Amino acid sequence: MRSVPLTMSQADVIKPPVGLPVGRGAIPHIRSQIPSLTPSDARVAQLIVADPMGVIELSTSELARLARTSPSTVVRCCQRMGFEGFRQLRLVLAREVREDELHHDGIADGDSEPDILAKVFASAARALAEGSATIDPTAFKRAVAAIHAARRVLFVGVGTSAPVAQDAAYRFATIGIVSDAPPDVHVQHVVARLLDEGDVCIAISHTGATRETVATVRAARDAGATTIVVTSFAPSPISRLAGVVLVTGGPELSFRHEAMTSRLAHLSLLDALYVAVAIRSQAAARNALDTTTEVIAAHRFASARIRRVLGSARGGRRAAR
Repeated sequence: MRSVPLTMSQADVIKPPVGLPVGRGAIPHIRSQIPSLTPSDARVAQLIVADPMGVIELSTSELARLARTSPSTVVRCCQRMGFEGFRQLRLVLAREVREDELHHDGIADGDSEPDILAKVFASAARALAEGSATIDPTAFKRAVAAIHAARRVLFVGVGTSAPVAQDAAYRFATIGIVSDAPPDVHVQHVVARLLDEGDVCIAISHTGATRETVATVRAARDAGATTIVVTSFAPSPISRLAGVVLVTGGPELSFRHEAMTSRLAHLSLLDALYVAVAIRSQAAARNALDTTTEVIAAHRFASARIRRVLGSARGGRRAAR
């Protein structure tokens, strides 16, 4: 039996699900829940994420058959993810899919190079918009406070998350935060175990299920350090270990290796932490940035304008002393 078609008026008046965070789209919310679901529930959720437009046209029984499960499991899966049931999920998807049609970013085989360029940038912009909606403001504030008070900060990550961790460590070092991001996973694990109560360990992991990063976070936690995790999925092994969990990510396009858009969201989140911490300690951050600018300038062919700026910065510091 086919489902009853949804009208635009129905999609417009539907109330948001109780379990859906304010400002967060249904698809990113469902995607973030998949790791915590049972295998049968996860198959339902994966079908919804893979083809939300197609799911809108299905009945509960049809979706159950595709997911190799029962209609009652489909309904319970929707409820576990915060929806009243499959009908409400369809209505929410109908509204979101209609909005997405205005800026569809799917790449097709026949797309020209300029089209691909435009669609990749559109996808990145969308990932950042969706990613900001999934971050818990209270968790973000706790992370800022912990980093600001930290004796030192250890950034860890492997694979595609490794350069994100190293970039963050450098950025925080430029505002006077003692930071490190060892490239070797064994060194990460050892350094994490040597942390103390006054230290912070920040782990970046797209899936939240990378063995090495999970082990490092566990070591930091056991050492007494504050643990902060930046990940794309709320329920995950690493999230269950961390003291502060920051969830942000985005949809992936075909032909793009593991979580490129999510990496952009992670970089933006870390940049927001960097700015927030710098604002909390403006004087120290400004002095550290002045020193950083002076050091970096020695490695560049400076223009007359840059030399004037550096001269002003040195004069200001001498006057302050």
